Amino acid sequence: MDHLDTLEAESIFILREAYKKLGKLGMLWSIGKDSTVLLWLAKKAFFGHCPFPFIHVDTTYKIPEMIAYRDKVAKELNLDLIVHTNWEAIDAGMGPEQGRLVCCKALKTEGLQQVVKKYEFDGLIVGVRRDEEGSRSKERVFSERNKNDEWDYSNQPPELWDQFKTDFPKGNHIRVHPLLHWNEIDIWEYIKRENMPIIDLYFARDGKRYRSLGCAPCTGKIDSNATSVADIIEELKHTTVSERAGRAQDQEDSYAMQKLRKDGYM
Repeated sequence: MDHLDTLEAESIFILREAYKKLGKLGMLWSIGKDSTVLLWLAKKAFFGHCPFPFIHVDTTYKIPEMIAYRDKVAKELNLDLIVHTNWEAIDAGMGPEQGRLVCCKALKTEGLQQVVKKYEFDGLIVGVRRDEEGSRSKERVFSERNKNDEWDYSNQPPELWDQFKTDFPKGNHIRVHPLLHWNEIDIWEYIKRENMPIIDLYFARDGKRYRSLGCAPCTGKIDSNATSVADIIEELKHTTVSERAGRAQDQEDSYAMQKLRKDGYM
């Protein structure tokens, strides 16, 4: 087995372990590269059929091409897709101009909490990676949230030799992270190997491309001439710029993601 085979096998094991040991599950699909790889792995893990719904928390501020791609893929793959928006916050005037962290909390964190409660999910499968952002490096593969969706990042159980804690108090909410040990180049090399379809916002147009996808007002492009997956892989081997350099909420506060994720952000 090569490096990608090992990562794939580990992720499939985690997906099957979560399905066996936890209760009602949903999988977050943000339409980006990581969650699309997670979708691909889920189909492999369950022989072409995904036994849980896919969830997109739509802030109404997403890049329009992302929504078009979401609907196209969901139809082609016949996904059980839940799209949820925190309309109460939107109707009250919530948006990026209120402050990026305030907006993310209302439209993403609270929107996600509403989905969990409405559909009574015991756990969510999420495509986060440790290398992407500092607070995610503190995560575990099976990461517990309390009844209020709060994450105690200072009190995490060890996960040695792939021995995962899967017995949690009833009512607590579990995040499952099958991609935690992957890095950005792993994701793109896997996309290349599997010849996976991916949204074309990642490819350069007029010398610019998106490296990370989010809400249109808060997500910037990077300088790039990468027009293929192979070009992106080569570019990443030499870059000194962080993956989330174009995400405005990260610039607003150096601990932005940790604060958001502590309260239940994805």
